[in-house]
Amino acid sequence: MTHIYLPDTGSNNALDVIEILVNVGDRVEKDQALFTLESDKATLDVPAPEAGTITAITIKVGSKIKTGDLIAEFSGSDTIGTPEVSAPVKTLPVETPQPVTKAAAPIAVATATTMTPEDTTDLYAGPSVRRMARLLGVNLKLVTGTGDKERITKDDIRAHVKNIVERAQTLPTQSGSGLPTMPTIDFSQYGPIETKALSRIKKLTAQNLSRNWLLAPHVTQFIDADISDMEAFRKSQSATYDKQGIKLTPLVFIMKALVAALKAAPTFNASLDASGDNLVLKNYFHIGIAVDTPDGLVVPVIRDVDQKSLSTLAKELAEVGTKARAKQLTAADMQGSSFTISSLGGIGGTAFTPIINLPNVAILGVSKAAIKPVWDGTQFAPRLMLPLSLSYDHRVIDGAEAARFIVTIANYLQEIRLLLL
Repeated sequence: MTHIYLPDTGSNNALDVIEILVNVGDRVEKDQALFTLESDKATLDVPAPEAGTITAITIKVGSKIKTGDLIAEFSGSDTIGTPEVSAPVKTLPVETPQPVTKAAAPIAVATATTMTPEDTTDLYAGPSVRRMARLLGVNLKLVTGTGDKERITKDDIRAHVKNIVERAQTLPTQSGSGLPTMPTIDFSQYGPIETKALSRIKKLTAQNLSRNWLLAPHVTQFIDADISDMEAFRKSQSATYDKQGIKLTPLVFIMKALVAALKAAPTFNASLDASGDNLVLKNYFHIGIAVDTPDGLVVPVIRDVDQKSLSTLAKELAEVGTKARAKQLTAADMQGSSFTISSLGGIGGTAFTPIINLPNVAILGVSKAAIKPVWDGTQFAPRLMLPLSLSYDHRVIDGAEAARFIVTIANYLQEIRLLLL
């Protein structure tokens, strides 16, 4: 009899079992999907380790399970996986717990109430948890771990911060340590109402955007890029690409123009380190693309944009868009961006202020192109103008740098042949 344990999912958090695809007694083939699990932003299937027969299922729809949990029994003579080590399920590997030897400074609202002398007790938290703690300014020695062997999880950090904020709200507001909250209102007194729970993606997005807006001093620079010639070229090539089943959108040209500008201004392709004293310059160009889905906003990453052709980028954009709307993105699909684009050109609008996707230091917003009269020196001529909005972290980038950067992008889009040089 073979015991099957949940393989490495790339997350320390519990996953929800949303579908059981087999029954006891079913004969399955190797790599056939057995169960479907759901994380914060993606779903994943657990495959059969080999061909055989399911003899027992130890989970049910609605169960919350973690890496190493027993999920089924299988005909055979060996154990598949162990509670400690399992084969990966096409996601990032679980991070090895390491003692925290030096904690970050606590967030401002916690200074008076949570600082304690450091002790020598080893604390266990994965690198992503420690990064989250540093980003939020949380002292891990003050966090109670609820994971296996008192391992600190991201949920523990969130609960710790929530507790600090709630306590801070009881302090006098004039001290600067309290945060205002919305009053509780019974809206039904004004008329009929309906309460609808936010999706998990929207809840997570709300947390991330609130954090990003508070931590990074945002400034936004705007420009209209003349894409008349670019659009003429794109349309002239569309028929050729259509025959190959490829939709050549303006976004692929914007990505190429962006990468060219990033190479000329590497400060924009960077991140502040945890101390805030150093800038980490990245020698790769992985572009996050914000995708609107029925459940909320997700940001899959297109890797090595500088090394890919227009057709390859067009294919990958279509693929990640389809996966995003089908909730098939994995954690790996949404990690590692060096810059982000948020495009609303297909919807409309003239400009907006996109929120920086930390740890990126800037984000490019794209609105809907429109024909506008442009003075060419002798007369007004109709030109197709694309509104661009660049939000940037003012701790890293000053206004003059941002202005030069967005002008560079606009120049590449206006004179598309420059991208070939």
